[in-house]
Amino acid sequence: MPSWKLVSGLFIGFVGCLVAIVGIGFAMVQIPSENLAAKSQNNVYYWADNSQMVATGTGVNRQNVTIDKIPEAMQWAVISAENKSFYQDSGVDPMGIARALANMARGGQTQGGSTITQQFVKNTYLSQDQTVTRKFKEMFISIKVGTKLKKPQILQGYLNTSYYGRGAYGIQAAAQTYFGVDAVNLKPSQCAFLAALLKGPTYYDPAGNADLDKTATPGANRQRSQERWGWILGEMHKDKHLSDADYQKAVAKYPTPQGRKATKGMTGQISYLADTAKKYVLAHSDITEAEFDKGGYQIYTTFKKDKVNALSAAVKKIQKERLNPKRDLDKYVQFGAASVVPRDGAIVALYGGDGYENGHFTNNADTSGVPVGSTWKPFVLAAAMEYGTYKSDGVGVSQLSKYNGNDHLKVMKPDGTYYLNKDNSTFFQNNESPHKWGYISLRKAMEQSINTPFVQLGVDVGMSKVRDVARSAGILDQSMSQDLNPSFAIGTSTPSAIRMADAYATFASSGRQADPYSVTAVKKDGEDQPGFSKPKVKQAMDANIANNITDVLENVVQNGTATNAKALGRTVAGKTGTTDKNKSAWFVGYTQQLSTSVAMFRENPKDHELLSMNGTAGKDSIHGGDIPTLVWTEYMGAALKNANDLGFPDAEKIGEIQDEAGAPSPTPSVTITPSQTPSNSPSPTPSVTETSPSPTPSESCQFGWGNSCNGNGGTGTGGTGGGTTPTPTVTDTTGTGNSRGNGNGGIFAGQNG
Repeated sequence: MPSWKLVSGLFIGFVGCLVAIVGIGFAMVQIPSENLAAKSQNNVYYWADNSQMVATGTGVNRQNVTIDKIPEAMQWAVISAENKSFYQDSGVDPMGIARALANMARGGQTQGGSTITQQFVKNTYLSQDQTVTRKFKEMFISIKVGTKLKKPQILQGYLNTSYYGRGAYGIQAAAQTYFGVDAVNLKPSQCAFLAALLKGPTYYDPAGNADLDKTATPGANRQRSQERWGWILGEMHKDKHLSDADYQKAVAKYPTPQGRKATKGMTGQISYLADTAKKYVLAHSDITEAEFDKGGYQIYTTFKKDKVNALSAAVKKIQKERLNPKRDLDKYVQFGAASVVPRDGAIVALYGGDGYENGHFTNNADTSGVPVGSTWKPFVLAAAMEYGTYKSDGVGVSQLSKYNGNDHLKVMKPDGTYYLNKDNSTFFQNNESPHKWGYISLRKAMEQSINTPFVQLGVDVGMSKVRDVARSAGILDQSMSQDLNPSFAIGTSTPSAIRMADAYATFASSGRQADPYSVTAVKKDGEDQPGFSKPKVKQAMDANIANNITDVLENVVQNGTATNAKALGRTVAGKTGTTDKNKSAWFVGYTQQLSTSVAMFRENPKDHELLSMNGTAGKDSIHGGDIPTLVWTEYMGAALKNANDLGFPDAEKIGEIQDEAGAPSPTPSVTITPSQTPSNSPSPTPSVTETSPSPTPSESCQFGWGNSCNGNGGTGTGGTGGGTTPTPTVTDTTGTGNSRGNGNGGIFAGQNG
């Protein structure tokens, strides 16, 4: 055992060395020149062809003010929220630094300085790098700054150098940016709002970039802002920095800030393109918003100028033709659209709105909150093809399976009971019209966009499986309705136009999915920044499932609700969508080269609530097959000009016909009379008579699994297969066979040879 003298000596020696190291470090680290980190440059955005799109930023938006021009309420709001011991501490928090160093050593999430002095030092003298070296420099400089500057000077410097979002550095710029007043005139309620931004304007600005937060839901930024604002006022009151009367007055009303303003060059669609690219940069790198807004970055995007212009022109043309802004019901109509390359994910065009210069700062192409309606149904059918239903023991469901298409139907749970409303009354699913469809195939139901079959199918498959398929196709979890009730099957979720275009691109590319991306490279000081390699392409669903969905959606264009898209004159697949109370209308369609989504909705400009479009454009209701499809067709015609019509891969038979319980099934009457023949002679032809309900005319070529696809349609005699096995005489229009498109009628094909 070592003696106590040895242990004591080692301990004293260790402490002595530590003191010496700290002393040397303190002596060697000098306070750098102030404000070097605040110098700024432009950020330059480039089109896909590397030509310049726009240069943003002309210097930091910052005007220093003295401490006497900063309201006491602002000073105490920051102290109560950030550093209650500010006037008593030495400028550093040793325990906070130790926690940060330990976390970085473990590779965990980085942490910033925990005192106002440390944050002032970081803002003023140091880079934003989260490294051990920078942490030690921060500690020593903070101690030195604490001995050289008085606390009011440090607080003044902190409030003048902090980033408040929207390009505003410092309290004076923030007061003007958010409330249009000088800092000296800020009210306590407004001070608490601005103090909340210091925790991170990306997440606490109500009009900020909420979708950078992967857990965000519509309104998440405002909710976070209001919660922190209220908490800060409560802390100020608790710390005796707000009287009872002033506190009650401050918390009475949340100080909603003014809207964002357009900056030079950020007009038309450029504003939304740059917004989308900026969000992508911040989400895929370690670059903070404060660093990014100081400039000096070159951002190379996927956007193609000709396609962006074509999409904007298409929206404007159809708007002019169909909408009259002087008519009340045509006011406040919004469009959002996006165009994505299948098998790649590159966003080549988007339409975000009327432009920042017209006061429209929400990017309609990249927003959540607009339900997609019946454009969700392909995910339900794809899930049924992949997983089957609870009755099928894992066997996939054919598109020819029949479900009840009538209006106002009860929805049955797997346990045989029916869904109920909150008041325990029976829930009924409605269609848009009371038309009596009877039992129809899922293909027909998709063609005519009938709700009841897909709601029951979704329940039979399991809504969680529908969600899984949508997620695999590219839809983000946070945009999907969390309530997996029957209505989930018909589009209560609110993905962005970008994500819907990308998800349908998965169908276009035979099940291959790549996340949408808008930036190919970011450079600063000539150096490539990491994080911008192209997203990987993965097989998200079975190729034949995707091809079957495409086959069904081709029929929607040829015979169903999207016939306006036939004007494109190309092989097209797509789906229309219209939502409850006619609050939104969509069309999402694709070729092999491009997948494009178009959303249309009305929005109250005051509270951003969706308004009904009943009566808009002089129509009783707006459908996805109307104005959205016209915009889509106009754009795609220009975007695909001179491109080949590639068609789509053939789909092969998938799944089994699994009719809904209660569907009438055919009762075959089969009479077979064999005759005696030599063993080396062909077998005799049996006589088969089978009766079943005839399909609707549009289903005469259900899928091309038989002879009517290229034949004469209707009831007929199946063709002869190869080999020596004879073909039965068939009178039927509902069977499935093995040879595609070479017979004379009837959906039964020739017998296999």
